[in-house]
Amino acid sequence: MTTDSPELSMTALFRPICISACLTASALSVPASAADEGFELWTEPSVSTDLDEDTGIQFQTSQRFRDADDGRVDTYVFRLWLHQKMSSTFTLSGGVEQNVNDGGADEIRFLQQVTGKHGIVRSRLRLEERLVDGTGRMGLRVRPRLGVSVPLGTNDRWSGFADAEGFITLKSTSVGGDDGFTGLRTRVGAKYAASDNLAITLAYLRQQDIRDDRPDRVGHVPLIGLDFVF
Repeated sequence: MTTDSPELSMTALFRPICISACLTASALSVPASAADEGFELWTEPSVSTDLDEDTGIQFQTSQRFRDADDGRVDTYVFRLWLHQKMSSTFTLSGGVEQNVNDGGADEIRFLQQVTGKHGIVRSRLRLEERLVDGTGRMGLRVRPRLGVSVPLGTNDRWSGFADAEGFITLKSTSVGGDDGFTGLRTRVGAKYAASDNLAITLAYLRQQDIRDDRPDRVGHVPLIGLDFVF
């Protein structure tokens, strides 16, 4: 049976893609036996503007609220990006980030990344140089991310996404610290373009810190994002 209904065609396309992405993200999650699990809430407002048709700047923030009684302190992130569009597929970016943690051990990061759009597939590869207060040593970490983003409906206002991101520590910020595959972050959510200037993101995020000789730390995170462009 055939149909010319765009709504039916989009629904038929989206369902297997979304299910496949969710199963992939779940399969990639490293088992966390006897994990230290907790609830968190993240908000992520950002503001960006174009300098020309291929260059833009972006100021991102993140407020990560946790339970200090579980040994998880609140974190406040401030990140400034310069984005350069290299083609219709790839964007090259450089940035600097300040992490402020309740109780100390604040961190500065220098960031380089390339993002890609390949149809519905989204990719990102980020390199971080990390300087944590009191360690006297620069850490180095790579963060590859792969996912999908698909439109929901026919008006281009709603889109759904799912992705998985690995954390590969090449050099720990402290002598004797964990290195190798040290974390996995998975997300499933939706984005709504409220206007030409404002987009709202609602998602569930699972953050797993993989630790040697200790239970993994897992955070279950409702995430609210606000992206304003002017």
